Amino acid sequence: MVARPGEQVRSWRPGLPGVAEVLHARFVEHAYPLHVHDTWTVLLVDSGAVRYDLASRPHGTGSLVTLLPPHVPHDGRAATREGFRKRVLYLEQDALPARFAGRAADAPELPDPRLARAVRALHAALAGPDAAHEQLQASSRAALLLDAIDGHLRRVPPAAVRDVPLARALRRLLDEHVVEGVSLAQAAAALGASPAHLVRTFTREVGMPPHAYLTARRVDGARRLLLRGHRPAEVAVLAGFHDQSHLTRHFRRVLGTTPGRFAAGR
Repeated sequence: MVARPGEQVRSWRPGLPGVAEVLHARFVEHAYPLHVHDTWTVLLVDSGAVRYDLASRPHGTGSLVTLLPPHVPHDGRAATREGFRKRVLYLEQDALPARFAGRAADAPELPDPRLARAVRALHAALAGPDAAHEQLQASSRAALLLDAIDGHLRRVPPAAVRDVPLARALRRLLDEHVVEGVSLAQAAAALGASPAHLVRTFTREVGMPPHAYLTARRVDGARRLLLRGHRPAEVAVLAGFHDQSHLTRHFRRVLGTTPGRFAAGR
């Protein structure tokens, strides 16, 4: 199975400090399940509209910029029958202060039209025919965009604390063992909680159960490895999947395309 007719996915590493990945896509029927990234996600919808849940709260976005923080579960689907076309910048975790993640989760839409223009300008610099020779231009635009986003987040009221210590500790444990994994029994023993209480607390506070969170982290790691040139069979092992078919099943469910087509930029 590949992307449906009319649906497109193109992704690449731009070689720009602070920007881990660029993705351009068009979807009509594909709906993203709950997943996470270890990057900041800067989303710009060029046509159509998107509905999504972030931290268990519903949102929608059209032509303005949306900022999704690292490690916060979210999904996404078209808000109209015509689907949507989007461009995405995945920024490294240290591109923005970690303390602003909660603020972004509370207020992900950035209503300033100037930010949308800045995002479009950066995409144009990264995807243009002279992109390889215009790194100074792209770097300059990226620096201005990050400064503008930083300024916006500083004006957002501080987020309410929702990530209780037990859920935070389990998320940290899962993040430290993404590839090799950790069993529920091991996690419960390490954190001094019953397995059932651990699952309930994590699901309530994070928005998805521990096993789904771990799988989402593995898919996110797989996309990075593919963009670095690893073959899908290698990526399956390196990212923590049982085999290539296991990787393909989860990768396609999240991204709407196969690992091979994603790596080829088609």
